[in-house]
Amino acid sequence: MSYTNLIFHAVFTTKHRAPVISVDKERRVYGLLHAIMQKNNVKAIRIGGIEDHVHILFCMPPTMALSDFMKTLKRESSFLMGQERIIDRWPGWQEGYSAFSYSRHDVGKITNYIKNQKEHHKRVSFVEELRDWLIENGVPYDERFFPK
Repeated sequence: MSYTNLIFHAVFTTKHRAPVISVDKERRVYGLLHAIMQKNNVKAIRIGGIEDHVHILFCMPPTMALSDFMKTLKRESSFLMGQERIIDRWPGWQEGYSAFSYSRHDVGKITNYIKNQKEHHKRVSFVEELRDWLIENGVPYDERFFPK
């Protein structure tokens, strides 16, 4: 028997960071992401974001690779959002994502962070936010993608 608690915080953006996830659409978008996660035996802890990006905190089984899950989540959700016309002129998701692992002791902090995205982004841009996450987590990044 194996016992795991694999907790990840992933962030991904709409293509070209288009601000298309309006407040009146976000519940449907997050609900769709949640349904795909359930279908893949991934436990959603918190989903949130703003108009151009999504944060998800989740626990996944050890039998699944993070990259495979993210590919499935983004591909299926993008297809369904276009098919169900949840968002007019849905551009799709930007290629790639950022993901960080956490312990159960961090879940409350990350949950609150995701819950307060709208307030947070009144003070900090997405680019600043992502740069801070990368630095905090010791992830090397290319400064060309983070204009000042």
